[in-house]
Amino acid sequence: MTGAAGVDLHMETVTGAAALPVVMVHGYLGGSAQWSDLQAALSDRFSIVALDLPGFGRASGHAAPATIAGFAEHVIADLDARGIERCVLVGHSMGGMIAQEVARKIPQRLDRLVLYGTGPLGSMPERFEPLDVSLDRLQQDGVAKTARRIAATWLLHGDAHPGFEALSRIGAQADGEAARIALNAMATWDGRASLSLLTMPSLIIWGDEDRSYRWRQVEYLWTHLPAASLAVIPGASHAAHVEKPELFRMILEDFLTG
Repeated sequence: MTGAAGVDLHMETVTGAAALPVVMVHGYLGGSAQWSDLQAALSDRFSIVALDLPGFGRASGHAAPATIAGFAEHVIADLDARGIERCVLVGHSMGGMIAQEVARKIPQRLDRLVLYGTGPLGSMPERFEPLDVSLDRLQQDGVAKTARRIAATWLLHGDAHPGFEALSRIGAQADGEAARIALNAMATWDGRASLSLLTMPSLIIWGDEDRSYRWRQVEYLWTHLPAASLAVIPGASHAAHVEKPELFRMILEDFLTG
């Protein structure tokens, strides 16, 4: 089945007790497969839809949009194609930028918003390396090597963490051109002007050792979203759902049922 945005709608929706779907949007060098453990843990209570953004994961054969707003339009088209009129939207990292854009464009369709390991500026001040350095190294090293190098920064203990290889494999699925385009899309995105318009209940989740999004970005979200709560996961970096899966699940489930 192919959606309006041209992406194969191959991901299964795991149907549970909840009426509203929980739609998961991955970040840069991510994919729907990164949510598999969380899907399994929540499947008896919630309907989980995990998307693959064009150019990434199982949608690596599809052209990536040139802007974060373009990725948001893709997500909206995907929701339309699936017949999802209202949902909870969860965005991780670059997916959190996309989720903010979706919330700005169709606020009436979002029951709640979860922004995880993300911020209001795509340039990511204080990131472990500037985006232009990542772009240069991507061009030099290719996607697979880049995915391993960057995935190590997402985990407090780097490539020693048991989840490192899975994250690296998911990242390596990305199309090289999509990886380049997405870095440029992030570099030019600024969502600060729209935060006051996102009035739906929101949850910000952040690992306190995150090397991509530092506290100042997270604090800005927390203090500028009208109805935001903040959950800080100690001893976790950018992939807190992998490092502290039970705590992450409990935080998310509490927000979904509160």
